[in-house]
Amino acid sequence: MKNEKVKKINLIYLLSYIFVPIIIIALGIWLSSEFFPKGNMAVILCMAPSIISFIWWVFGGNFIYKHNQKKLEKQLNENGFERNHTFYGRSNMVIVDVVNGKIALLFFWNPFQNFIIPASRINRTWVDDGRGGAGFLEGSSRVSFLFNVDNVKVRVNTFTSNRRWRMDSDYILTGISKADMMVKVLEDARTRGAK
Repeated sequence: MKNEKVKKINLIYLLSYIFVPIIIIALGIWLSSEFFPKGNMAVILCMAPSIISFIWWVFGGNFIYKHNQKKLEKQLNENGFERNHTFYGRSNMVIVDVVNGKIALLFFWNPFQNFIIPASRINRTWVDDGRGGAGFLEGSSRVSFLFNVDNVKVRVNTFTSNRRWRMDSDYILTGISKADMMVKVLEDARTRGAK
């Protein structure tokens, strides 16, 4: 198990993900204007980097994240990690070994570093139903479970939407149910990890 502190964001990866394609686009435009002001090569130097960058921004991060999810799961299986519960969030993955009191974490913005830590390092767990508004406007657009580990707050969404749903909606109630279950699982692992 790793004793290093949980880190949700790798700043170098994040900045590279955003700015390297922009630099490549700017370089293509500069090369086009300096050396190929007209013709097919100018079009290729302007369009190709833009298309490749767009594809990278839409699919590249997800590809890397999903690939590293599979890699982590394989590693855990090989090392005897009891995968009692696995929750695949859009921006993070939480795998809980209740039997041995351990958790494994992988974050979208830090996909090359996974964390396999004792669940006893969790300070607090709770559910956020996202309730907001008053009267007939009361509702939620996000439900999640949260936990603090190494004084880092980790939020894992169990339901998200771009519109507000009533609190008695099946979507919200299902999200709350999933969040409650994961909080209970984390607490069980935390109790076993403390023994």
